[in-house]
Amino acid sequence: MSEPVLRYPDWKAPAEDGRVLIWPEPEQILRETRENHARLSDESRAVIQNVPLNQVRKRLREFVGHDDGRPMLASGHQAELYHPGVWVKDALINAAARRLGGDAYHIAVDTDAPKHLVLRWPGGSAPVTDDPNLTTAAWSALLQPPTPAHVQHLASQFAEAVRSWPSEPMLPAVLDSLRRLALESHSLSSALTSAQHELDWSLGLRHHALLASPLWVSDAFLLFTHHVLARADEFAGHYNASLAEYRAAHGVRSRQRPMPDLFVSDEAIEMPFWLDDLAGGTRSRPSVFRAGDGAFVLQLLGGETFAFDASLDGWEAAHRLSRFLTSAAHRLAPRALTLTMFVRLCMADQFVHGIGGGRYDQVTDRLVARHFKLEPPRFCVTTATLYLPQAIARQRACVPCVLHDGHRLRHDVLGQRKREYVERIASMPRRSPQRQAVFRQMHNQLEAAAAVDPTLERWRALLEETKIRAREEQTLFDRELFYAVQPRERLLQLVERCDEAFRS
Repeated sequence: MSEPVLRYPDWKAPAEDGRVLIWPEPEQILRETRENHARLSDESRAVIQNVPLNQVRKRLREFVGHDDGRPMLASGHQAELYHPGVWVKDALINAAARRLGGDAYHIAVDTDAPKHLVLRWPGGSAPVTDDPNLTTAAWSALLQPPTPAHVQHLASQFAEAVRSWPSEPMLPAVLDSLRRLALESHSLSSALTSAQHELDWSLGLRHHALLASPLWVSDAFLLFTHHVLARADEFAGHYNASLAEYRAAHGVRSRQRPMPDLFVSDEAIEMPFWLDDLAGGTRSRPSVFRAGDGAFVLQLLGGETFAFDASLDGWEAAHRLSRFLTSAAHRLAPRALTLTMFVRLCMADQFVHGIGGGRYDQVTDRLVARHFKLEPPRFCVTTATLYLPQAIARQRACVPCVLHDGHRLRHDVLGQRKREYVERIASMPRRSPQRQAVFRQMHNQLEAAAAVDPTLERWRALLEETKIRAREEQTLFDRELFYAVQPRERLLQLVERCDEAFRS
């Protein structure tokens, strides 16, 4: 098929408190979800490792317990302390699923590197776990849940900090859940995802919460992975061409943005996956090596090799790859673009992104069209801005505004004499010694007058005061604080905004 001409707006996060961005319009999201579901359920021309796409989708949806006849809406994010602009994706999939008679799924990606696992609030912060490997673990599922003592310490710190807050945040409920779940969970990712899911359930949301790591051992994912690695040269060419087209369309000159090209040489081709050593807790960026018969081979550090065969039946290929990885205690996990491509093609009927993911998946759309000769299923984008309640009626300190006022005051301090200097300078030849001398004289006069001017003295005091206020307000106006530091009624307002958007 010919590649579609895809157009996207330049999404911006709302600056105003309580505002929600939804793209495209809710009715279009509903329509495109139905269209994606009908088209992909019937899609047998596009094949992945010699298996029709609709069969791959059916197998994966059965794996997660989903009724293939119902629309599936999905969001995904790292297992971390995400902010309201991320959390609103779950509010959106719930609202849309209710209208469609479908189901909503949140995929917690526990195979990404740990990040955003420090709980922050005005005046303080603390890591959500006391695992000493917090900053060194290769992926977040390697981290241990917090000890009960650490959760109690967190709760005490936060309770003291919010004693004077005008409303009660939801975080204590999450910490109560985390204290209980930490004793029965195998990882921080699992405990944190379950604690957040309990909070969401208390707010009326009814999505399913899935950890990503079990998906990477499913037949459908291993079939998809085998397809990509068995066609490494073709896939890498399509991947890099899609990136080049995106960069040209957006005026991006760096070959590192929005992500680097896959490295290709005469001997090896980099693949967009992680190769995880499950026994050692380490990971690498795998490459496959060209074999003499045109096939591609994956070689582990221990010397074990696996040869990919593009002619194999997909399910047999998946089983062979599974046996190899299991015996070697390794795992192939997708990097960001590969992850959403797999979920959008093989699992969901509508995938909701934040702004950053929506930009990355403009590359994914081009790659799906090139490699699978398939019109890419449509995705949607949402985000929101929610400041702490204390910030809403407060005029934010503006250091640039005060600096601008100071620049104007400084240049007015000589009054009419400044204008006379400017006229003299303008009347002199450019780059002449006389012009430069008068210019220096004018600035010396400005500096001398500014040093003793009482108006500028008051301005300097105002500037220092404004800088102090800005530092104090930095967290207060931070839209990226963990969503559970908000009070219940504020979170319910975002839920209602999404519900209302899809009701009307």
